[in-house]
Amino acid sequence: MSAAPAPIKTPCIKVCVVDGESGLCMGCYRKLNEVAAWGRLDDAERDAIMASLPDRRRLIRPEKLAMF
Repeated sequence: MSAAPAPIKTPCIKVCVVDGESGLCMGCYRKLNEVAAWGRLDDAERDAIMASLPDRRRLIRPEKLAMF
């Protein structure tokens, strides 16, 4: 019997609200096309996106993030 595949790393925190100004999810800071393609990306592509997420947070106004 083969082992189950390793789970895919994801920054999702189940707060799926898109900021209209930046186009980013206010929970994970990904773009909608990144969220949609996440399962098809390879590990290197996901790692590159995840490395960029902390810098994206500043693209959303702090008062909006305070809601979460």
